[in-house]
Amino acid sequence: MLNPGEVAPDFELPDAGMDSVRLSDFRGRQHVVLYFFNKDHTPGGITEAIEFSERVAALARHDAIVLGVSMDDCMAHELFIDEEGIEFDLLSDPEGEVSRRYHALREWQVGDVVRYGIARSTFVIDKAGLIRHAFYQVTPKGHAAEILTLVQSLG
Repeated sequence: MLNPGEVAPDFELPDAGMDSVRLSDFRGRQHVVLYFFNKDHTPGGITEAIEFSERVAALARHDAIVLGVSMDDCMAHELFIDEEGIEFDLLSDPEGEVSRRYHALREWQVGDVVRYGIARSTFVIDKAGLIRHAFYQVTPKGHAAEILTLVQSLG
């Protein structure tokens, strides 16, 4: 698990438009709310995305952006963004590499088959690239409001 005070692992992933987004590009400029979710179009995924989307402007007033990450492909993200009116970038991590680095990827075995999925996790990363808050096993409802309060305290 990653802990507050640690440097956030850098990454580069494609967004819904297939443009590359690199975490280090925000260093020195903006705080980043990085959250991992299991899948587009799931009840929890919809709730979390909409609640973060409703707070994009408030987060921007505190120099913060939101990035959502799942193993869905770019086209699925594009459809999800359009259908739900999401106002921030969703990044595609199809192999789970970045999710694994953030300890958000979980595996379990069903019979002889190993399955992978993302456990909802959120990280508040400051402008210096340090993790200020790390949450694992997140409950979607109300989480974005909690994160906004934490970002407001970053100054």
